[in-house]
Amino acid sequence: MPIAPSELICNPDGSVYHLNLHPEDIADTIITVGDPDRVASVTKYFDVLEVKKGKREFVTHTGTYQGKRLSVISTGIGTDNIDIVLNELDALVNIDLKKREIKEEKRILRLIRIGTSGAIQENIPIDSFLLSKTAIGLDGLLHFYDSQGLQETALREALETHLGWTSKGIAPYVFSGSKTLTEKLQGEKVRSGVTVTNAGFYGPQGRVLRLSPSLSDFHDKLRSFRFEDSVITNLEMETAGIYGLAALLGHHAISMNAILANRATGEFSTKPQETTDALIRYCLDRLV
Repeated sequence: MPIAPSELICNPDGSVYHLNLHPEDIADTIITVGDPDRVASVTKYFDVLEVKKGKREFVTHTGTYQGKRLSVISTGIGTDNIDIVLNELDALVNIDLKKREIKEEKRILRLIRIGTSGAIQENIPIDSFLLSKTAIGLDGLLHFYDSQGLQETALREALETHLGWTSKGIAPYVFSGSKTLTEKLQGEKVRSGVTVTNAGFYGPQGRVLRLSPSLSDFHDKLRSFRFEDSVITNLEMETAGIYGLAALLGHHAISMNAILANRATGEFSTKPQETTDALIRYCLDRLV
């Protein structure tokens, strides 16, 4: 049965609604960035640029880097936008948009987030690179999908017990990144970690301006959590949503973080653009 127009929304030209893209506009390997302006910061290194499209905060460039076809897409901030981007990217490759039917043969995408992040452990230096081996979502997105079967259950249950935040309506979900992409992007310059994805930038990350937090022990609880040989290393706002939806949809995903802040020491990078650019160049070279 065809998917109803109210569920799979397309533009008059047949492109998917928010991304404004056709299937031929994207490569199988896609770099996601939060900031629309960062798309050009990646594709300035491309040899050829064949697609430049945008709508709202979703800007897409597709081209080749050292002979490899890549797409770069801005997601904006937060897992609400990740829900749009991941579902519409999957629709582009795994749904016949004209017939509005799911294809029998599925296409697998490789998704690499290049983003910025703040460390919560004192021993993680500013301007370093961190690969998110595992991601913990405190935002709630994956609770709207049937996702229990693919989650890292043992870690999630240990974390729930440690945090004791369920009375606040905070129920974590946990997914791991792609082993294939981890092998591709891991290197001497990169440390691995456990990343927490938050529902916001201020209160949901323990920042205090004029509003009082409901969790006065936010950082202490996260920093002190131990599971086997893992600790929580950093905070950001997209990774867990990417990992969860990619796992459910059958795609590969990994998140690469430029550490620009350390919340334990109060430091912030004096060269954020330089550090982010270095991570971009590192990832591009690893992907070809």
